[in-house]
Amino acid sequence: MSVVILVRHGRTPANAQGILAGWSPDVHLDDVGREQAASVGARLGPLRLAAVVASPLERTQETADAISAAQRKPIAVQADDRLGECAYGEWTGRSLKDLSRLALWRTVQDRPSAVTFPGGESMMSMQTRALAAVHEWNASLGERAVYAMVSHGDVIKAILADALGTHLDHFQRIVVDPGSVSVIRYGRTSAQVVHVNDRGSDLTTLARAARRRRVQADVGGGSGDR
Repeated sequence: MSVVILVRHGRTPANAQGILAGWSPDVHLDDVGREQAASVGARLGPLRLAAVVASPLERTQETADAISAAQRKPIAVQADDRLGECAYGEWTGRSLKDLSRLALWRTVQDRPSAVTFPGGESMMSMQTRALAAVHEWNASLGERAVYAMVSHGDVIKAILADALGTHLDHFQRIVVDPGSVSVIRYGRTSAQVVHVNDRGSDLTTLARAARRRRVQADVGGGSGDR
C-alpha cells in the first residue's frame, strides 16, 4: 500500500494577519512557519521518503525544502500544480473578516460543492485535481511507497474528506493547521486515515505500515501499532 503524508505549509504572515493568500506571489514562511517546517522535517527525517511533492507556491516549496533537507539523503522536491491552493479569484488577497460578510461566505461554509469563486475555480474542481495528483503519484511510486505531499489547508481537507468517505459539503468539519501532518494509507480499492492535523505523533511506524499488502480494518479496533 502507499502511505501519503500530507503536510500543510508552515505559517505565513498572511495566515497570521487573516489574509486569504491564495495564489498570491511572494508569500513566504514567517519565523514561526520556518520553525514548524523544521519540526516536520525532523519528524519525517527517520523515514526514507520515496518522494517529496509540493505545490509550486513559495510557502509550500520552503516547507518541502525543510523536509527534504532533513532526509539522510536529501531528495529533490518535485512541484505539482495540482496541489496548488484553490484559485480564489477576486477573493485573493482580501481579509477573512471582510470576506465573512459576503453572501457567498455562508455557502463556502455550508455547501462548498456549490461554490465557484468569482474569477476563480470551483471547490469541486480543486478537489478533483488534487485527488488526481494523489492517485497518479500513488501509481507512479508503487504500492509500498511512503512519501510526502506539501499543500494547503483546503486542498488537504478535500483529500482527507474523500479518504474518509465524506462529501465535500462536510469538509469544513476537518481542521488542518499550518505545519500539521495528516496521513492516509491507500490500498488498491480503499483508504484509511491514520492521522489528521497531527503535530507530535511518532511517525516512524509508517514505513512498516507501507509493507502491508492490504488496507483493511482490524475487528475490535486493532492494537494501535500503525
